[in-house]
Amino acid sequence: MKIGNIEIPEFPLLLAPMEDITDRSFRQLCKEFGADILYTEFVASEALIRNIEKSFQKLNIEDTERPVGIQIYGHRIDAMVEAAKIAEQYKPDLIDINFGCPVKKIAMRGAGAGMLRDVPTMIKMTKAVVDAVKIPVTVKTRLGWDSESLIIDQIAQELQDTGISALTIHGRTRAQLYRGTSDWSLIKKIKENPQINIPIIGNGDINDGKSAKNAFENFNVDGIMIGRAAIGKPWIFKEIKHFLKTGKIMPEPSISEKVETAKNHFKKSLAIKDGKKGFYEMRRHFALYFKNLPDFKSLRLKLLTSTDENEIIDILNTIREQYKDL
Repeated sequence: MKIGNIEIPEFPLLLAPMEDITDRSFRQLCKEFGADILYTEFVASEALIRNIEKSFQKLNIEDTERPVGIQIYGHRIDAMVEAAKIAEQYKPDLIDINFGCPVKKIAMRGAGAGMLRDVPTMIKMTKAVVDAVKIPVTVKTRLGWDSESLIIDQIAQELQDTGISALTIHGRTRAQLYRGTSDWSLIKKIKENPQINIPIIGNGDINDGKSAKNAFENFNVDGIMIGRAAIGKPWIFKEIKHFLKTGKIMPEPSISEKVETAKNHFKKSLAIKDGKKGFYEMRRHFALYFKNLPDFKSLRLKLLTSTDENEIIDILNTIREQYKDL
């Protein structure tokens, strides 16, 4: 797969942009486990043009993450153009436009998936952003607003014609949020359209090697984007690549390996976050790193409430020792 001048290995796996998840600490971890393209947390265009410091922190990337994209969202074309120019100054490999976020406070303001109800503005905005920057621009969106407006097959070529370098499609509507199952049939239809010549990346319900293999073989996508399935399981990229290469399921990491991964993630998080934020944003990850352990309630509570670095390291060491025979 090729996005602009970015060459991606066969069967590419991409880390989806996720708010409060895909910060530098998590991105670096996913890269170590084999993710081919990383994305920042999505960034509000309005926050960038108003110089909100928190949003600028999301733009920081490191060379070890490359190729990496910065994703932006908004409902005003001029703000998105300015935000894209600002993001470009942080030297990402690409800019991604978020036309897929279903969260109410974003979509109901006409941004994210809300743009699926205003296709003319979507197309104008995309074209304006493409023309404003010198690096590849990609788009991530959904099938449509709801089951009565499955418009992705109608707008895919229009988006392509704006000059974007790739299109990622989440196989759900905005109305579905993250419920139900992802429908890849329309993604396949777009990929098989002879008028489409940019990479088509599928997203939704890829949680192991078998589902990834099915997506590549039966829906003909150029790449796969993985989101929620990577939270608390950054080794999913290594797991999927192992299955695609060998046809065999990679053994689950041992408790000791999971503890070391969690420690590594935690230390990276503290290194890049101010104050207690590094602790707070690790809590969702900690809960999922060890979600299936039996009789884990008391240790889990300590892990998710402590704001002392040494105490958390001690708790992680206790987990390794207490569950070493699992």
